[in-house]
Amino acid sequence: MKINEVEALVGITKKNIRFYEEQGLLSPRRNSQNGYRDYGEAEVDALRRIKLLRKLGVPLEEIRQMQSGVHTVGDGMRRHLVSLERERQNLADAARLCAELTDSHERLDHLDAESLLARMEQMEQEGTTFMNKQKQDTRRRRYVAPVLMTVLMAVFMAGLIWLFLWSFDTDPAGAPPLPLLALLVAIPAAVILGVVVALVQRIHEIGRGEEDDAKKYRSRPFSTNPTEDRGNPH
Repeated sequence: MKINEVEALVGITKKNIRFYEEQGLLSPRRNSQNGYRDYGEAEVDALRRIKLLRKLGVPLEEIRQMQSGVHTVGDGMRRHLVSLERERQNLADAARLCAELTDSHERLDHLDAESLLARMEQMEQEGTTFMNKQKQDTRRRRYVAPVLMTVLMAVFMAGLIWLFLWSFDTDPAGAPPLPLLALLVAIPAAVILGVVVALVQRIHEIGRGEEDDAKKYRSRPFSTNPTEDRGNPH
C-alpha cells in the first residue's frame, strides 16, 4: 500500500506516519523498482497500535520499549498508570488552590501572586508538577509561518488565475485556446487547494504535539507506587 492509502485506512496523517518512521516505531520496506515506501498489513497493524496507545496518552518512548520487547503491554500500562495517577494528583493540587481563590473578592491587580508562587514552589519541591501554559502560549507562534506561506501562495496563484482570465477577456483573439486556458487556470487552482489541505494537516499536527512529545520525553525510573515520587503529603 502507498502512504495515502494507509492514511485513509488508519486515520493518521502522512506527516505523522513519517514522523513515527523517524522515531523508529515503523519500518516499511522500500519498493525495489521505484524506491517508494511499501506498507503492508504489519505496518497498518503497528500504526493502529500506536494510534490506540497515543489516544491513551502513552509516551512515544514507552511505546518504543513495548515494541522492542523490553516491556510487555502490562509493564507499559503499569508505568503509564503511575504517570496518570501523578497527573491526577497534580490536577487535584491545582484544583485545591483554584478553589481557595474562588473565595477571593479582590481585583487581579491586588492579588498577592508572590506568596502564592512561593507556596507553589514549595509544593513543587515536594513532588507536585503544575501545568505550564506558557509553553502553549509560545506554540501559537508556530502557526504563523505555515499560515503566512499559505496565504502568500494562494494570493500569488489567484493573481495568475486573474491574469489569465483578464487576458482572455481583453483580447480573446490573442488569448490561448480555451482548453489550454482552462488548463492554465486549473493548475494554480489545484496548487491553492493543495496548500490549503497541507496547512490544515500541519495545524492539526502542531495541535496534537507529537513532535513536542518526542522532544520533551526523558526516560526516568518509575516506581509502582505513585506516591514515592511526590515527597511527603501536604
